[in-house]
Amino acid sequence: MNTLWLLCASSLLISACSPTVKIAPPDKPIEINLNVKIEHEIIIRIDKELDILLEDDELF
Repeated sequence: MNTLWLLCASSLLISACSPTVKIAPPDKPIEINLNVKIEHEIIIRIDKELDILLEDDELF
């Protein structure tokens, strides 16, 4: 009988301490700022032979 009371009391204590979670919409609308600055640099490396070939006026 004592174990039954102990189980009941412990279940009441555990349930009394459980946190409550409330889901509510925000007061203000959600704002997403997409001001992004993208900088890139393209580096092209050419072999010496190809560079000489491109400098030649007869190619084009």
